[in-house]
Amino acid sequence: MNEFEKFVKQKIRIKWYIRYADDFVILSENRKYLVDLIPIIRDFLQNQLKLTLHPKKVTIKTLASGIDFLGWVNFCDHRILRTKTRKRMIKKLKTNTSKETANSYRGLIKHGNTKKLRSQFFGK
Repeated sequence: MNEFEKFVKQKIRIKWYIRYADDFVILSENRKYLVDLIPIIRDFLQNQLKLTLHPKKVTIKTLASGIDFLGWVNFCDHRILRTKTRKRMIKKLKTNTSKETANSYRGLIKHGNTKKLRSQFFGK
């Protein structure tokens, strides 16, 4: 993905770009610009890295609807746990009561607006 990062930053000069492993987000005020970027990025990934974009995971949204990234839905001033992530966590906490699992999820949910969830499972 290093080649992709160089392509994005140096070749097509995307101003607002976030990447973690193979997940990435591109932000712009111009919707048409984002739509036009999709085939450029798709071609680079296919031709240079032999990778493909997942058709169901390429979306263009407004900031007001939140950015779904790394298990969270991120808004300008807060973030909430993605519904699927929350359900998976609740199921895991109910079936696996190990201290390690609980601490792992406690560490995860401290990074967002999860007060209700923390009090439900951890009494805080």
